[in-house]
Amino acid sequence: MAGSLGKRIVFTGGSGKAGRHCIPYLLEKGHQVLNLDLIDFPKDHIPAGKSVYTMKCDLTDGAQTFNALSSLFSMDEYELPKHPGPPDAVIHFAAYARNMIVPDSETFRGNVMSTYNVIESACKLGVKKIVIASSETTYGVCFTQGDDDYHSFPLDEETYDRNPMDTYACSKLTGERIARSFSRRFNNDIYALVIGNVIEPHEYERDFPRHVGQPDTRKRNAWSYIDARDLGQICDLCVAKSGLGFQVFNATNDTITTTTPTEQFLKETCPDTPITRKMGEFEAPLSNKKIRDVLGYKDVHDWRKYYTHKE
Repeated sequence: MAGSLGKRIVFTGGSGKAGRHCIPYLLEKGHQVLNLDLIDFPKDHIPAGKSVYTMKCDLTDGAQTFNALSSLFSMDEYELPKHPGPPDAVIHFAAYARNMIVPDSETFRGNVMSTYNVIESACKLGVKKIVIASSETTYGVCFTQGDDDYHSFPLDEETYDRNPMDTYACSKLTGERIARSFSRRFNNDIYALVIGNVIEPHEYERDFPRHVGQPDTRKRNAWSYIDARDLGQICDLCVAKSGLGFQVFNATNDTITTTTPTEQFLKETCPDTPITRKMGEFEAPLSNKKIRDVLGYKDVHDWRKYYTHKE
């Protein structure tokens, strides 16, 4: 899989569930990474011989955000003959990760203001590559009130009318609109990743017996997921691929979290929901076809490698 040559990358929210796997992937690919977060990066996730500096930053404060994005990446960089300048890329994952961590108004304010500040600051510093985290929740079922059905399958970036009812998803859609506007204004690349349910390595053994054995519990996640390590690959591919302007990419693994083939399962489970094209035998309903076709994503961590279904 083609990746990017070593870049200076600012990664926001890197100490979180996704970031603590994405940053090691980027470090192993030869990038330098500055982590902007309110908590330190976990030391046990730093690859041998690598380092990552965490700068504490409130991204809802525009001045802090601008200064952090134009910062040195470590104390060692004071030894350089001159300031290295703005980063090559910014990856923005920092956010309230769901509803009900804080009141809805603060979820919206925090997520939208931080996204605005990061994008505006990066653009005005001349950063040509920005990647932001959107969410599977924008497809409208994950945090719906009560039971609801998807409009159609597969869930894709180009044709599906994403109309969620919850605050978290609305904050993520607003972030996409901000990204689109700034990309048009500054003629740079801003890619929004519609990230599926993030799975860490230890969660296969713990969670997949239920995910696979009780598929009704996975409807809100569209029976799809993204391995946190594969999300690191996606970040690297986004940094490598330039010239696309504003783009939205579903960020998921290839396959559905069931042992029943996809179309058979969807017809049995959601008989009134149309399937708009032929789907792969075990293709994830939250389809990653675009990211495979455009960025060259190659699935590495399929759940079947880590959990063997037993009847």
